[in-house]
Amino acid sequence: MPDLNTPEKETLARYLDTYREIIVHKAAGVDREAAVRPMVPSGTSLLGIVKHMAYVERWWFQAVVGQRDVVFPWSDNDPDADWRIEDGESVESVVELYQHECTESRAIVDGLGSLEDVFPAGDAPISARRVLVHMLEETARHAGHADILRELIDGSTGWGPEGA
Repeated sequence: MPDLNTPEKETLARYLDTYREIIVHKAAGVDREAAVRPMVPSGTSLLGIVKHMAYVERWWFQAVVGQRDVVFPWSDNDPDADWRIEDGESVESVVELYQHECTESRAIVDGLGSLEDVFPAGDAPISARRVLVHMLEETARHAGHADILRELIDGSTGWGPEGA
């Protein structure tokens, strides 16, 4: 973890990476059938969380901060498509998608001039700082959900990867 002298951007990025690693760790070693099984009344599955988080990364870092024209699986008629696991998707392919999106996000954050940089986001501009804080909150929240779902699948508990 960062120490007291670590710059703010690096501190936020390193904490975010910790929760990203936890999400990946929670999906590791789970077979596809268990990973896609809805485990709670909302229909959420462990792998659905990983896929959703891949597109959350893409939205906030590539579309908003990077101002890139990127594709998303949802539409007005299918707003929850990022939670659904398609027949051809495996645990490995969805985790790989998530890791790829996180790599893209890291590169965008590394290229930021300042946490004060502001980007258009819907009705109001948003700062890079606010995006990083939001992503830290969103990723930590879903890492907690993934922890609970993994425990329901096989009893596995704990923070995750060594050193986390």
